[in-house]
Amino acid sequence: MSDCLFCKMIRKEIKAKIEYEDDNLFAIHDINPQAPIHLLMMPKRHIESISTMQASDGELLGKLIYQAKQIAAAKGWQHYRLVFNNGSESGQSIFHIHLHLLSGRSMHWPPG
Repeated sequence: MSDCLFCKMIRKEIKAKIEYEDDNLFAIHDINPQAPIHLLMMPKRHIESISTMQASDGELLGKLIYQAKQIAAAKGWQHYRLVFNNGSESGQSIFHIHLHLLSGRSMHWPPG
């Protein structure tokens, strides 16, 4: 989607602090972190939200979660939280599916 903020970052039209990138996935540091470590991980292919994903997107999103684990392990982050928001009332403000990887502090429950 041409006007999507994350798509523009993926295409390098907007600068982002990139943590990880491969042919299918992209991870950046959140500009408004909610923990000392706060990455946003997303597929490069535009998928609006969990609600709009198709069964065929499952493998890609599984790789996204697995790569979050790989990044955490490589960085030595033993305790972390993974979060998907779905829809504006859940806190999704950019409608390109993305996974929050949060670490660096004790996480509490319920989260919000």
